[in-house]
Amino acid sequence: MKIAILDDWFDTLRTLPCFAKLAGHVVTIYTDHVEDEDELARRLAETEAIVLIRERTSIRSSLVDRLPRLRLISQRSVYPHIDIDACTRNGVLVCSNMHADTPSFSTAELAWALILAAVRKIPENAASLRAGKWQAAVGHTLRGKTLGVYGFGRIGAVVAGYGKAFGMDVLIWASEESRKKAVEAGYQVAAGKDAFFADSDVLTLHMRLYPATRAIVTADDLARMKTSALFVNTSRAGLVEKGALEKALRLGRPGSAAVDVFENEPVRDPAHPLLDLSNVTATPHIGYVTYEEWDLQFTDVFDQIFAFDQGHPIHMVNPDAFNRN
Repeated sequence: MKIAILDDWFDTLRTLPCFAKLAGHVVTIYTDHVEDEDELARRLAETEAIVLIRERTSIRSSLVDRLPRLRLISQRSVYPHIDIDACTRNGVLVCSNMHADTPSFSTAELAWALILAAVRKIPENAASLRAGKWQAAVGHTLRGKTLGVYGFGRIGAVVAGYGKAFGMDVLIWASEESRKKAVEAGYQVAAGKDAFFADSDVLTLHMRLYPATRAIVTADDLARMKTSALFVNTSRAGLVEKGALEKALRLGRPGSAAVDVFENEPVRDPAHPLLDLSNVTATPHIGYVTYEEWDLQFTDVFDQIFAFDQGHPIHMVNPDAFNRN
């Protein structure tokens, strides 16, 4: 098959052991990010299978309608960026392993790296040292502080465990079902959402973005946080009310933030409202970007291509599309 891989910005996939699974196929890798639909339609005109790297590129109806040779979209995890109805209508099968029992340890680790970097002022001190100076700022100790984990799913549970290992008091807020799981796991659940935001010294988000969770963190929530608190987001920017975090940080509640995700990615503008603030520690959505995590994820993605090519597709999102062919 003719396979196109989109948005592999560092040309990483070909270096992974699992890439050997695509042997025998004609693979084209694009290392840039394109949003122009005409350019995408031109690039993908002869493509039979598209490999997506999470939500980096949206596949909408107007694009799918222009790709008559397309038969398969293979990816991993949730798919709000794909018009499933349009794919079904055009006979394009979407396969996506939802990895129900596999947390992204790399994302949990990145969340913790951001927490440590922010509270210990690591970026400021590292920059000072490289500039020929010595210590630039004094940070804080985490032990004995309250770690608020918003969302107690696969990643949130791992991050909560890290907090416990660092001697923090872990406080959970989540859906009713997840709060029950947290209690069963031995964690304290907040008395309510207001108290959760008010009591957390470090508050970190770990939930999926879908209509019910969009803007679930409001300006009022952020205003309840301590002036010394750190707000962390390695999940999705859309979980926070648009523009609310920037305004809250300027007002001093919370006192700082550490983010790995943005409303529109990739971010190229150094004057971005969040990047322009000195009380923000930021990384370019690298939570799930490690060699080990990608080899795990794309083993699934490439297995889906193999299964489809053999006539026995797996992890089908829209099986009606396959039945039509």
